[in-house]
Amino acid sequence: MHLALLITLLLAAVFLSVTFLSFAYVRMFRRLRIPLCYCCCDSDDLELGRVADGPEAETDQEKEKGTSVWRFGWAEIESLNGKFAAAAVIGEGGSSTVYLARLGDASLGALKLHRPSERLYRAFRQELDVLLRLRHPHIVRLLGYCDDREEEGVLVFEYVPNGSLHEKLHGGGGEVLPWARRMAIAYQVAQALDYLHEGCDPQVVHGDVKAANVLLDGRLQAKLCDFGSARVGFSAAVAPPRSADAMVVGSLGYVDPYYLRFGMVSKKNDVYSFGVLLLELVTGAEAFDAERERQRLTAEVGPVLRDPEGRAAEAVDTRLSNKFDAGEAKAAASVAAMCVGDNPGLRPSMAEVVRMLQEAASSSIAAVASKSDGKTDTS
Repeated sequence: MHLALLITLLLAAVFLSVTFLSFAYVRMFRRLRIPLCYCCCDSDDLELGRVADGPEAETDQEKEKGTSVWRFGWAEIESLNGKFAAAAVIGEGGSSTVYLARLGDASLGALKLHRPSERLYRAFRQELDVLLRLRHPHIVRLLGYCDDREEEGVLVFEYVPNGSLHEKLHGGGGEVLPWARRMAIAYQVAQALDYLHEGCDPQVVHGDVKAANVLLDGRLQAKLCDFGSARVGFSAAVAPPRSADAMVVGSLGYVDPYYLRFGMVSKKNDVYSFGVLLLELVTGAEAFDAERERQRLTAEVGPVLRDPEGRAAEAVDTRLSNKFDAGEAKAAASVAAMCVGDNPGLRPSMAEVVRMLQEAASSSIAAVASKSDGKTDTS
């Protein structure tokens, strides 16, 4: 009798111990910090990044090269933007709010606060994991993060002052983005995607390429942003998602129809979305317009896609008043047509897109590079 009671008590003690340790482990796991940031590019001029405990922990070399990522405490985050003051809000989405932040070195940053929820916290950790791998001149730079709170993640980015490409193209402010600038932006976004697809190890699928996710800096250079839908480790061929959570969401007008039909995620999804973005730059029309007879831009310009050489000029944004290069317009329309083709296997890689744009729009790209070199540009 005593032996049975003793065994029962021992089993109960073991059960309670395992339960307690499991609970503690889960809490510890959710609070894990990512210790190192590795740049995945093979270029010799990029180095390993390092997570530093705040700006004061940076070395002089890291400050000069911008290779470290700061880990902030919650109190530090609050001090950067006046404790999340409403006046500091510069953007808002379904899952996060973006605040203007004043960093310790007097520079500006953009602070992205994810709304509190377990699901959004997982999305924050996923986006952070991707961002810590990246370093490219046309991808918005992650400056730091805060993961002190269990269900509230914060990402701190460089501040990109000229808003998004969507605002520049469709904001209605009367200012028209010049043709050469459009071609340069297309080329820069293509370079960023090529870096994600081929320059990173493992490779990265962005998953939500669109005009609203292309920011423009003080020289109107493109900065690809928002990696909340990004996925890591896909081959050049279409690869099935590993789980329901691994699905790329995309945006209306930009999302690959092949993905919608079959639920397959690959780099060719990004190629399709880039093709739509390129059409948007050529035509000045939105990728999706609920008030348009053909809501999707690819349907609206279908005749042009079927005959880009012969009909490209008629699709170019009329606000440009014929101030565009007709040869570049034909070439850009041809590239876009290849990118949005029905068969993902026949779409070009982003490396091929970069090469084609470089050859087709070399004059515009060179003109913009010369104009923007070392200068703040507003045109």
